[in-house]
Amino acid sequence: QVQLVESGGGSVQAGGSLRLSCAASGRTFSNYAVGWFRQTPGKEREFVAAIRWSGGSAVYADSVQGRFTISRDNAKNTVSLQMNSLKPEDTAVYYCVAQLFGLARVTAMDYAYWGQGTQVTVSS
Repeated sequence: QVQLVESGGGSVQAGGSLRLSCAASGRTFSNYAVGWFRQTPGKEREFVAAIRWSGGSAVYADSVQGRFTISRDNAKNTVSLQMNSLKPEDTAVYYCVAQLFGLARVTAMDYAYWGQGTQVTVSS
């Protein structure tokens, strides 16, 4: 089992950058696929980015491709999301997710572990 705690959210103007971090508990973090989803009021959770448990190329939503970068540090049990060229439509609560021996799936139900979320607000 793993517990996830996000940090780094906040408010920024359009065109700016933010870096989200997620700290994971547990000794086998490297065995987990990790990723990020986001949600706005009244909408379903939306896939943002993910990396499979064995590493390799990351997967991104089309809406963030080229602007966001996901990375993981298994030695520090952390996963990060660097967000550049932010747009007002990126405003959402961002959730860190994990799944044991998972692939980089894009569906929320494929992830068993979720953080509490961190708010990102981008103003125009």
